[in-house]
Amino acid sequence: MNRLPHPSLLPALPAPTTKASARRPLDLRVHAQRIQIDELIVTDPRTVLAHARTAATDTAALVGYSTTTPLSLPAAAALLCSLHTPDELADMGLRLVRHVTRTTAATHHRDPVVLELHDAPEDDS
Repeated sequence: MNRLPHPSLLPALPAPTTKASARRPLDLRVHAQRIQIDELIVTDPRTVLAHARTAATDTAALVGYSTTTPLSLPAAAALLCSLHTPDELADMGLRLVRHVTRTTAATHHRDPVVLELHDAPEDDS
């Protein structure tokens, strides 16, 4: 079955031109921001710490890690989350609890429009 593309994916229609718009483009100063949040929990602390030690050793200069300084479990989890996808993290002792995508758009003169999508993975238990 062929599905029609969403209208937002179709080519944009040109805006009507007026004398004012022909001289200078309209500046609405709309700023948009998209934040994606993956919430995970540690299911296997030893595995998380082992993978994080390896990752930190490989990227020590970037994260300010020294092999003589032990990583805390929260620091280890944060390091792994910054380097890997949720699918990869599942094999490293972390489990995805919830995924949130928050998109906002606003002008300087109005309150932002906020769209938020929450997605919890299916429980496999």
